[in-house]
Amino acid sequence: MFRYRDEKAAQKIIESIRRENVKLRFMHVCGTHQDTLVRFGLERMLQDVGVEIRQGPGCPVCVTTSNEVAEAIALANAGVTISVFGDMLKVPTPLGSLGDARARGADVRIVYSVEDAVRLAREVKEMVFMAIGFETTSPTTAAMMVEDLPDNFSVLSCHRLLPPALEAIIKMGEFRIDGLIEPGHVSVMIGEEPYHIFSERDKIPQVIAGFEPLDLLMASYMLVRQVKEGRAEVENEYRRLVREEGNPRAVKLLEEVFVPVDRAWRGFPVIPKSAYELRPKYDDYNARKVYQDILEKRPEVKEELGGCRCGEVLRGLIDSEQCPAFGRGCTPAYPMGPCMVSREGGCNIAFRYRGKM
Repeated sequence: MFRYRDEKAAQKIIESIRRENVKLRFMHVCGTHQDTLVRFGLERMLQDVGVEIRQGPGCPVCVTTSNEVAEAIALANAGVTISVFGDMLKVPTPLGSLGDARARGADVRIVYSVEDAVRLAREVKEMVFMAIGFETTSPTTAAMMVEDLPDNFSVLSCHRLLPPALEAIIKMGEFRIDGLIEPGHVSVMIGEEPYHIFSERDKIPQVIAGFEPLDLLMASYMLVRQVKEGRAEVENEYRRLVREEGNPRAVKLLEEVFVPVDRAWRGFPVIPKSAYELRPKYDDYNARKVYQDILEKRPEVKEELGGCRCGEVLRGLIDSEQCPAFGRGCTPAYPMGPCMVSREGGCNIAFRYRGKM
């Protein structure tokens, strides 16, 4: 599980937390953090010393709504070629999935980047790239938008901004949060500044963390120390990659290409300024503008299929195993919701590493 040296370091951190004699609940908002927590048994180690870590809306595929998937399905059914990342293909909706549309003859293609989608656009009549992800992946979409694009290429932007989701979780107040573990990859882009309001206004300790087991254990200890010392600050455990100012060039590019808009997230109501839409000067490449007539006719769909509690998992209210469908009607082979589809989804991670059948 750990290298010998890492195992000794891990035990030292755990014993340091144990001596603090705490009972605290932290939240992370990153699918990779959840993978590390479960795969390396960190959840149990931390629970044994009084630290519970809940998962939040950190999976891009999971927070994309059924209505957004329905937009892509409607375009595919109308004869438009759709390019998507592989995990999106199996996300179920009441209208079926993009994979179902492909099985019926629609041209739905898996790509690994927006560059792949642009290249493929030269081979088809009309190409729409379904763009998902947080501030980690949205700069790659933005970078492509300022290049020369084929006239038949457009983007269905489903990109999300993380800080507004944190704001929503805090304001909803569905359970106590003693501290937040912030995602390292998003923070590489946006830096530390967007998190400060939650420490200053809401008095929530925060630590930006990397993705190795020792990163998460150290972030937990740093949060414990903040609580014990009565501090609420933004600390950076991931200094080897995250700078205080983030990546100014990427941030500037995002501001040039995108405008923040209000949008619902799976499991959440509409969150103000929480999604990226293309600015008006890019209307010729905005799929919602180019294909407005098709999208206006698509039906509204319910967010969850019957029995799926993915929305509650994303809000940190329940563990994946507490969903009655988990491992029964809902498995990676036959998912009822995106939390079981995506490799970053809490249910998929739990199914793979906890051996639930």
